Amino acid sequence: MFAYLIRRLWQMLPTLLGVVLLVFVLFNWVGGDPAYILAGKMSDAASIENIRRQLGVDQPWHVQLWIFLQQVATFDFGQSWATGEPVADIIATRLGPSLTVLVPLTVLETVLGIALALAVAFLRGSLADRALMVLCTVGMSVSILVYIIVFQYWLAYQAGWFPVQGWGTGLLDNLRFAALPILIGLAVSLAPTLRLYRSFVLDEVGQDYVRTARAKGLPERRVMWVHVLRNAAIPIITHLMASLPAMLIGAFLLERFFGIPGIGREVILAVERSDFPVIKAITVYVAVATMVFNLLTDLLYQAVDPRVQLK
Repeated sequence: MFAYLIRRLWQMLPTLLGVVLLVFVLFNWVGGDPAYILAGKMSDAASIENIRRQLGVDQPWHVQLWIFLQQVATFDFGQSWATGEPVADIIATRLGPSLTVLVPLTVLETVLGIALALAVAFLRGSLADRALMVLCTVGMSVSILVYIIVFQYWLAYQAGWFPVQGWGTGLLDNLRFAALPILIGLAVSLAPTLRLYRSFVLDEVGQDYVRTARAKGLPERRVMWVHVLRNAAIPIITHLMASLPAMLIGAFLLERFFGIPGIGREVILAVERSDFPVIKAITVYVAVATMVFNLLTDLLYQAVDPRVQLK
C-alpha cells in the first residue's frame, strides 16, 4: 500500500506540471496583457508600464514561469489584483460557505440516490418504476434557473420558510441560509443521479451471483442491500469522487443568486474583475483536488472490494 501511494504521488507530478504550463500559457499569452485591463481605456503608456512593473508581467517569460512554479509549490499566489487581499486568505474564507452547502447536498444526494435506485431496481418494470423515470426525465429537462426562481419566490418570499438570500456568522445561522440552496441543489441533481445509479444497480441484478443468492433462499432485501449494492458501489464511487472537485465551481449559480460568499461566486467575481491570481489559484487547486480524489477513489475501491488489486 505504501509503495502504491508513493508511486501514485510521483505520477501526479507530471500531470500537475502539465496543468501549470497550460494555465501559464493561457493566462500569459492567450489572456492578453492584464495591465491594459486594469488601467482602463483612458490610461496612458506610462501608467500601463507602471502597472506591468508592479504585476511583474514585464519580466521575461521564463522568469514569470519560475515565479508561478514557486507559487504553486508554496500554494502562495500573492495578492488579488482587485482587492489586494492575499489569494490564500480569499480561498480559505470562501471555502467554508461552499462546503456548508455542498457537504449536506452531497450526502443527501448520495444516500437518497442509492436508496431510490435500489427501490426502483427492486420494482423494475412496474408502473412506479416507469412513473419515477418519467419524473426524472422531466426534472432533468428543467433549467436550474427555473428551480432557483420558483423555489426562491414561493418558499422564501411567499411562504417565508427560508431567507431569500444572505449569509450568517455562525454555523447554525449559516445552515439556515444554506437550507434552501441545498434543497434546490437536491431537486436539480437527484434526477440524473437516480437514473445513473439505477443503471448501475440493474447491471448487477442480472449477474450470476444474484441468481445464486436468490437460489439459496436469501431474502430479496439482503440480496439488494448487501450483494448488489456492494458490487454497484464501485461505479457509484467513481461517479461521486469524480464530481466532487467540480461541484465547488459548479455551484456558482446557487452562490450568486443567494449571496453565498463561496468559491463559485468568487470565481465569477474574479472573471468580472480580470483578477488573474485568484483564477489561476483556483484552477490549480481544483486540479490538485481532482488528482487527490482520484487517488482516494482507488483506495475506496479496495476498501469496498478487497479483491481489487492496486497497481
